[in-house]
Amino acid sequence: MRQGEGGLRERKKLQTRAALTEAALRLALEKGPENVTVEEIAEAADVSVRTFFNYFPHKEYAILGRNPAHLEAALELIATAPAEQSPLTTMWLIVHDVLRDLLSEGSLTRRGELIMTSPSLLYHLMLSSIDDERQLSAAMTERIGDPLRARLIVTAAGTACRVAVELHKTTPDSVPGELVDQAFQLLAQGIDPDYQKGHS
Repeated sequence: MRQGEGGLRERKKLQTRAALTEAALRLALEKGPENVTVEEIAEAADVSVRTFFNYFPHKEYAILGRNPAHLEAALELIATAPAEQSPLTTMWLIVHDVLRDLLSEGSLTRRGELIMTSPSLLYHLMLSSIDDERQLSAAMTERIGDPLRARLIVTAAGTACRVAVELHKTTPDSVPGELVDQAFQLLAQGIDPDYQKGHS
């Protein structure tokens, strides 16, 4: 392969994925997620149905904008994090990378509102989130050697991001990144310092 061909191929893949997710979201907003077909999404993105399935296992993942590169990058960040970097800091970096990509697409609010109206999209989002958290927790466990702490950190980080995005939808003047920062600060400080085990 000539130098530069690999980069060109990757750019074309990114463009195709972006075209499919944009077409899927636009059609789902117009017709409702349940009424959109894979064939319609592929046609709108000017690709074949076979090409669609090279990127997504079903239409819900296209509408959700699922990008496996996010998970791959997150796993790489965990594996290569400096020894002195706290696990929660690593998760903060991961969340901000994903959030930046979502905001750059300009579809965060539209997609979020659509998901909340569709049981099917909510179900697939839950399944994909559980699988992501499982893989991230395994990687974090390998790094810090404490499976309970690793799983709590990963799950809490994901929850902090979801809560921040949901709050942003109800308060449009808020900044998603700042809400995430505030949520992580609460996690770092302890969300309930007065907690006492077994206290009634």
